[in-house]
Amino acid sequence: MADNKLLPKLLQNLLDILNDEEYYDITIEVGNDPYIKIFRAHMVILHYRSPYLRRILSTNKKKNDETLTHIKLPNISPEIFQIILRYIYGGNLSLNEYDNSVIIQTLIAANELSLQELILYLQSFLIENKANWMEQNFNLMYQTSFENDTFSELQKYCTDLMTKEPIKIFNSLNFSSIPEKLLITIIQNDNLQMSEIQVWEHILKWGHAQNPELPSDITNYSKDDFNTLKSTLQQFIPFIKFYNLTNKEFTDKVLPYREILSEELFINLLKTFLSLSDPNIKPSDNLKPFGNDPYIKIFRAHMEFKGNKQTGKENNSGKQRSKKQLERSGIPPSVLASLHDAALKHLCGKDSLIYPDQTPLSRISSRAFNELRESVPNLAPKQCLK
Repeated sequence: MADNKLLPKLLQNLLDILNDEEYYDITIEVGNDPYIKIFRAHMVILHYRSPYLRRILSTNKKKNDETLTHIKLPNISPEIFQIILRYIYGGNLSLNEYDNSVIIQTLIAANELSLQELILYLQSFLIENKANWMEQNFNLMYQTSFENDTFSELQKYCTDLMTKEPIKIFNSLNFSSIPEKLLITIIQNDNLQMSEIQVWEHILKWGHAQNPELPSDITNYSKDDFNTLKSTLQQFIPFIKFYNLTNKEFTDKVLPYREILSEELFINLLKTFLSLSDPNIKPSDNLKPFGNDPYIKIFRAHMEFKGNKQTGKENNSGKQRSKKQLERSGIPPSVLASLHDAALKHLCGKDSLIYPDQTPLSRISSRAFNELRESVPNLAPKQCLK
């Protein structure tokens, strides 16, 4: 049986080789002017530890015994290469002693040198230990993770955060620096776990941040001010689901900004919301691509039927209508039952909404359900305790 107690001495000896001034056989010029440093190393170690360096060394063999091999790595800073070199020789890193930005630079350098083991290790370390920092610096993390397919774990982390906890991104200190394209990618996600009014308010916040010269009080806006904000936010408007706001939300939060909406959209919204007698009712969603989907309507009917049944509303006028609609759909009761269970888990905050892929109802996204759930408030909260 191997005794790991012998490893520390071996690793220390390998690190000591870095300071050897007699047996090194390669010099590495790292960085760009004026920040250049020459490192001494050993080809045999570099050859076996880094596929990238192995390829370089194969094309830079010594011409004779008197000439050292010399290679250049201009894309890596001396500080970062020192960290990488200690890993190559010693096989470990103490990341807690480094700033977060240094860890990110080390990850990028590890990718250039094809150090797959280190890439996986650094990604895991960031996710497990630096989640709060990554949320506050989401723009940097997103751009870094998608620069190369090698950073698959960080890509998954960013995608999950965008979908399941977008409010953390929107509340981050660097929210205003998020590029337009990335922000659009976030808000157009049908599985976004945010209310529509939150999306609208944060888009406005982002728009104001891009134009700090605008008055803080909208009542002081001039025509030019509205045009400036309209120009900034025009790419976002198609992805805001205004028809999923309540009458009160529309009146308080959207109406003051009517000048940044197209005339056609504003008139349609105004007609719709003026027709609502209850300020807390949401109009039919005529903008969402799934708003008139027949399967959405079937699921809504199912949920309304279950909600009425659970609360004992046997005489509810919608019960029979919902029941008939379900019967006409031809969807097996067992499938609807599994959908109902999934919906309850999501409603109780215990799970994301996942539907059976073998049914057309798999088209109902989590974001769609967030909007449908308002139709079934009678799904008893007591079930969340089970």
